Amino acid sequence: MNSSSRLVLLLPERRRFAGQAISKDVARLLGRADALPLQSPGERAQLLRHFDLLPRGWPMAAITRQGDKGDAAGRGWLRADPVFIRPEMMGARLMAWGNLGLSADEAEAFLQPLRPIFGDAGFPISATGPERWYLMLPPDTKLPDFPLPIDALGGDMLAYLPEGNEARRWRSLANEAQVILHNHPRNQGRIAAGLPPVNSLWFWGGGRLPDSVRCDYTSVQGADEELLALAGLAGTRLQPSETGSTLADLRRHRDWSEVELAHLLPGIASLKRRYASMLLDFADGSGFRLEASQHWRWFRRPVAQLDP
Repeated sequence: MNSSSRLVLLLPERRRFAGQAISKDVARLLGRADALPLQSPGERAQLLRHFDLLPRGWPMAAITRQGDKGDAAGRGWLRADPVFIRPEMMGARLMAWGNLGLSADEAEAFLQPLRPIFGDAGFPISATGPERWYLMLPPDTKLPDFPLPIDALGGDMLAYLPEGNEARRWRSLANEAQVILHNHPRNQGRIAAGLPPVNSLWFWGGGRLPDSVRCDYTSVQGADEELLALAGLAGTRLQPSETGSTLADLRRHRDWSEVELAHLLPGIASLKRRYASMLLDFADGSGFRLEASQHWRWFRRPVAQLDP
């Protein structure tokens, strides 16, 4: 075992596990663990704790485009993913992103009437997958600070609308796209089949491909498309390794008992034998460090609950 090797579990915000029980063994182990200093919340900040990009920024559209097609270099990119936004009396909420169940045929049908809008605006739209849509940006395009869709899921849209002069143009384009998508005949069939309609686009991840991406992990496991693309640029293995540190992506998990049984308890069992430490990194900025030597802290109280 390398004295610096560690297993890091990337987890969602603790509130995602609200009301779920912690097993007695895990409650005791977390009570003995070191609580990490609170860090910046959000998935972007969470991943930036583990990946170093130069120049600084978060151009995830270019990064995933490179992973999807290998043609991102030398151009700016912006994700324009299909989403379902639910209107409400006092606003609207982002209810589905990345899990709409779109087929390639449906995606092409929705994209077809959008191409003239974005093409005329100078931002050609294309797709590398049914739910991964991209805008190619002209040089020196100025973008507002678009929030990540995963951070906005279930939230009030008003809290996530970008502001500033640059945002006006994008709000106008988004409104045009919403009208077309809302009236698209394919949505009638989706609603009849019990599927969420595609009624808007979510812009995010704008920028150019970074010059370099670094991380300190030998392998990355269970990653989504974004993390896989990052790991690929960093030259990190995507299969388990017998040496070095491991980053395990559990950000989409919502069942705490599954996290315990499939990941946390096996990770604890590997301490001393495989890893020197295990870190739980939650997307709200909180975390724990577990080490084998902490079993001497028998006098500490167990953790009663995860959510604050």
